[in-house]
Amino acid sequence: MSTYKIDAAHSEITFKVKHLMITSVTGSFTKFDATMEAEAADFSDAKISFEAETASISTNNEQRDGHLQSEDFFAAAKYPTLSFVSTSFTKVTAEEYVLNGNLTIKGITKPVQLAVEYGGTATDPYGQVKSGFEIGGKINRQDFGLVWSATTEAGGIVVSDEVKLHFNVQMIKQA
Repeated sequence: MSTYKIDAAHSEITFKVKHLMITSVTGSFTKFDATMEAEAADFSDAKISFEAETASISTNNEQRDGHLQSEDFFAAAKYPTLSFVSTSFTKVTAEEYVLNGNLTIKGITKPVQLAVEYGGTATDPYGQVKSGFEIGGKINRQDFGLVWSATTEAGGIVVSDEVKLHFNVQMIKQA
């Protein structure tokens, strides 16, 4: 069994949410950790766990980030982390996988399905074996208790319920 740890310096955990239903706001988590265990060379038996610090949310706007950390959204003081634990990692083609697992936000756990594109494996100049993955999917924020909402004067929605997830991840094989 090989263990892989996330290379945080070469990984990004981002999301997009529609604002006023006309543009997307991009955010990220800056403090996170992930582990993958796999015996098969093609990762088909991989078990993956991920955790992010909710207070590390960043949308390049201090006021909005503060609102996202509040009780209206992530309640970061009460729920300092969000987590994902895989239930299956299914190989579809040489580069495509389907990742199923349980996502927990604000103490609410729901199953999610993510599409994974395997970017390949390479050895860096320091002899570390690294594997790259691009992961995408969608969740409904209401399912996880992120229920704050507002409408414009014209009755339009300020923040969409659908959240697009996009992760670029480099995993380092542990010696």
